[in-house]
Amino acid sequence: MHPAPLQDPARTHRTLDTRSARAALALAVPSVLLVLLVTLQWGPLVDLDGGISRTTHRWAVAEPELTQVNRILTDWVWDPWTMRALCAATAVWLAWRHRAWWLALWVAATCAIGTCIQQSLKAAVGRERPVWPDPVDSAHYAAFPSGHAMTATVVCGLLLWLVRLYGAGRALWRAAVVLAVFSVIGVGLTRVWLGVHWPSDVLGGWLLGSLLVALAVTSYGRVMPDRRGMPYGDVMQQGDDVPGKTGRHTTWRDGRAQEVRGSGRP
Repeated sequence: MHPAPLQDPARTHRTLDTRSARAALALAVPSVLLVLLVTLQWGPLVDLDGGISRTTHRWAVAEPELTQVNRILTDWVWDPWTMRALCAATAVWLAWRHRAWWLALWVAATCAIGTCIQQSLKAAVGRERPVWPDPVDSAHYAAFPSGHAMTATVVCGLLLWLVRLYGAGRALWRAAVVLAVFSVIGVGLTRVWLGVHWPSDVLGGWLLGSLLVALAVTSYGRVMPDRRGMPYGDVMQQGDDVPGKTGRHTTWRDGRAQEVRGSGRP
């Protein structure tokens, strides 16, 4: 039985950079377009938002138990501060456990920039939140974009990037994707269900958050070409070793992984 082939880290990072750049280009147009449509209060979008929101509000009023579950999820599990705390803990783990200082800083800075962008857009667009005669929840400040949706998208997107960057196995990768998608979609649905956001607010948070992550991944590969978050925070160069299983280590030579016996890196 042959062991699974080891991937060249440089090739992995080039692939991530290319995909993130393409994703950024694909997300930029709909993101800007949605901001413009919301700012201009485009009639068809306003009508669609209103129709969906009125329907979900009726459901929320008729199902108080389910509405309470949505409150718990949105106020505790997927709250922006919960997401930011998760991001901060990840940055500390990267710096302390793997010595990946620049990568930790990049992750933390991206999360902080996301908060600044969402707050700036809220102030600039100044969109009013839905108002109901029988509200099931309340929220303050402007509506667009949804801070819950954007923060969850940014943090989950960054975590998926790190999982991929550190070469997680297929099972872990799939589990991470499922959990991230469930969290991002779930928090958006709770905001609409509770009647504190229009659907396009949530869509804006998803689009802008995804765009920011794509730009962060792309720019990291461009600005830090020699420190692309290699495992253990070191610069992977010709002849460097990567600790592997007990009694073995992997040496990268001529773009190929060679597993040899030994104690690993001195």
